[in-house]
Amino acid sequence: MATTTEIVTTIANTSKKEELKERADQTAVPYRGPRLPAVPDDLVVPGIFDSECDERLWVPQAPDVWFRPLLLSVSGGYFVNILRVRRSGILSRHRHAGCVHATVLKGRWHYLEHPWWATEGSYAFEPPGDIHTLEVPEDVKEMVTMFHVTGAYIYVDPDGNPVGVEDVFSKLGHESTMKLLDSGQALQINL
Repeated sequence: MATTTEIVTTIANTSKKEELKERADQTAVPYRGPRLPAVPDDLVVPGIFDSECDERLWVPQAPDVWFRPLLLSVSGGYFVNILRVRRSGILSRHRHAGCVHATVLKGRWHYLEHPWWATEGSYAFEPPGDIHTLEVPEDVKEMVTMFHVTGAYIYVDPDGNPVGVEDVFSKLGHESTMKLLDSGQALQINL
C-alpha cells in the first residue's frame, strides 16, 4: 500500500501543466448529463455593489442599519447578506457560533478587541467562538459589508452573557425578507 507521501508525489508528478492542458476539454459544449438530485437552481443577484439601489431591497434592522439578504440556507444553517450602516459608533457585541466571511464594499470598521481594521476592499475571516464589538468610526458616513454567516451571532453583554441571537431563522422572520424572497431578489435553500 502506498504511503501518503507517495500518493502526493504521484499526483504532483502527473499534474504537470502540459499534461493538464492536453487533457482539458477545450470545446464549447455544455454539460449534457443529467442534473444531480437535490441541486438547487443557481443564484445571480445583479447590482449587489450598488448601495444606492432600490430601497425596497433593504430590510430595516435597527435605526440607520439595514441588511440586504442574498441567500438564506435553512438546511445549511447560514446566510449571506449585505449590511449597510449609516451611523457611527458601536453596532453590536457578539460571539460567532460558526465561521464568518466578510468583504468590505464601502467604508471601514473594526472590532474593539482586535488591532486590525476592515477597510474598503478588505476580506476578513472571523472564527467560531470569537467575541468582539463592532465599531464604525466617526468619520465614516456609510459602511457596507457583505457577510457570509455560518451558524448564528450570539449577542452578548460586556461580560459575555447572551442577550440575543440572530441566525437564518430570525432573518427569515422579517416580513421584508419574505417579500424579497417572493420577488426573486433573494434565494432561500431548503434541502
